[in-house]
Amino acid sequence: MRIPVHNLSGEVVEEIEVQDSVFAVAANEAVIHQALLRQRADARQGNAATKTRGQVAGSGRKLFAQKHTGHARRGTLRAGGKKGSGAVFGPHPRDYRQSLPKKMLRLALTGALSEKVRSSELVVVSELNFEAPKTRAIKLVLDALKITSPALVITQQAEKNVVLSARNLPGIKTLPASNLNVEDLLNCRHMLMTVGAVRQAEAIWGDKEAAVAA
Repeated sequence: MRIPVHNLSGEVVEEIEVQDSVFAVAANEAVIHQALLRQRADARQGNAATKTRGQVAGSGRKLFAQKHTGHARRGTLRAGGKKGSGAVFGPHPRDYRQSLPKKMLRLALTGALSEKVRSSELVVVSELNFEAPKTRAIKLVLDALKITSPALVITQQAEKNVVLSARNLPGIKTLPASNLNVEDLLNCRHMLMTVGAVRQAEAIWGDKEAAVAA
């Protein structure tokens, strides 16, 4: 398929051929949902911890007689239920990461990316670079291309001046093409990609034979 390429003034200057295996894939909602759950699970630190009755300080002696006190039976200060005692079934450090086959991850990512193309939410520009960090410069570009937040700005590699220019704009996130992920694709309303970023995405997620032939 072919995608129009804009200049920084918002005018269409050419069209480029892109791989259907990346930008024209049917979206599989079940796979996209599973990839999203996996990404959010991987982001969890899993370092919540509580002390058990064997880890808290305190004597292990019996607090009072078993019978005739009017209190519930209690054998130790450290058993759960009282202030300062050990937690019962509390959280402990664990790994929340989930595994996902590479083909499923690729299908989820390319499906979400293709949806952006089908809904006309993807804009491609020939290049995006600034001589110095300036928020006004990238704001003018986004306005000319009619891109509103929340939006993703994708470059081929991490561009320092682009990152610094966009970081003060609410809802605008910059990423190199290699860091494309399902959650950011689903959370953004518009996407801005450079031609270099498109080719980088094709090299990572596309058909290797088609990339060699091109």
